[in-house]
Amino acid sequence: MNIWGNRIKLSIFGESHGKAIGITIDGLPAGIELDFQKINLFLERRKAGKNKYTTSRKEKDEFIILSGYKDGYTTGAPLCTIFENSNTIGKDYDNLKYLLRPGHSDYPAGVKFNGYNDVSGGGHFSGRITLALAFAGAIAIDILERKNIKIYSHIKKILDIKDKSFLEFSEDDILNKFKNLKEKDLPFIDEKKENEAKELLEKISQMGDSVGGEIECTCLNLPTGLGSPFFDSLESKISHLAFSIPAIKGIAFGLGFEFSDILGSKANDLYYLNEKKEIKTETNNNGGILGGLSTGMPLNFTVVVKPTSSISKIQKTVNIKTMKEDSIEIKGRHDSCIVPRVLPVVEAITALAILDEIIS
Repeated sequence: MNIWGNRIKLSIFGESHGKAIGITIDGLPAGIELDFQKINLFLERRKAGKNKYTTSRKEKDEFIILSGYKDGYTTGAPLCTIFENSNTIGKDYDNLKYLLRPGHSDYPAGVKFNGYNDVSGGGHFSGRITLALAFAGAIAIDILERKNIKIYSHIKKILDIKDKSFLEFSEDDILNKFKNLKEKDLPFIDEKKENEAKELLEKISQMGDSVGGEIECTCLNLPTGLGSPFFDSLESKISHLAFSIPAIKGIAFGLGFEFSDILGSKANDLYYLNEKKEIKTETNNNGGILGGLSTGMPLNFTVVVKPTSSISKIQKTVNIKTMKEDSIEIKGRHDSCIVPRVLPVVEAITALAILDEIIS
């Protein structure tokens, strides 16, 4: 079922090349002012066609609110929004009706839905559906920012190009130094990495191949104690939403898998009292979560994004009509690297998970 949430409930609908995609957000209190300018700026970060390594498919991404909104404010009824699809090219998928695309959901989805699933552009499994998540997240981010809760993300890794980590910086440094990350096409903390990544991605695009990467996200000024062990721990809620983003294949909080390389004396975050007599930790190896609950330190996690599945290289596959092995060459408009466009979606799902915890 396409429903998520406890206090806030999300329901997503639509297909990549259908008439429209959309989302229904239930549980938003009445009287929340929607800042359309902020929402559009946030959606712009996810938009395609801004450089050579993203898909040339250009959609207006203009939202139409169908319910739950009147005279600038939410009404308390479910907020339902759609985005019309206008730039679809169905013929790009005419030759794929019986050829299973490597890396895509075609085979398991075909079995689950008895062949009735729409494969054009990935159908309901498409990354385009994340536009609806981004819309909901933009609203959540605006609500959280009014409570002084800030969310940032950056590209942590693309192949052998590795960036610094938020864990290396203080909360003040993140707040003061990284405000411009959201304005960059390739948001690296180390600005020298941007040109390296740009050259790499353009080269991969010319090769007809693709690449994935890692995204690190942090959230500052969270209250202590968010989360509900065991099944609704803060990690569980964020992970649940993170894996709703197509192409996400892994998630780790704080040091993540690096914990396997160190002793407990190095892994533990030691407590101290700051000048305001607030309890803090000297390090943040656990990513601001202990026992499934927020600690008041910055929330920190990293997600792994797999390479875009649609590439123009000839690949081996199976023809499900003839039931013989075949080959496939995927034409059309695709991202050579989806990582830059996933950044705002990761911020969006983080905000939604937190909003579901704190909204009354």
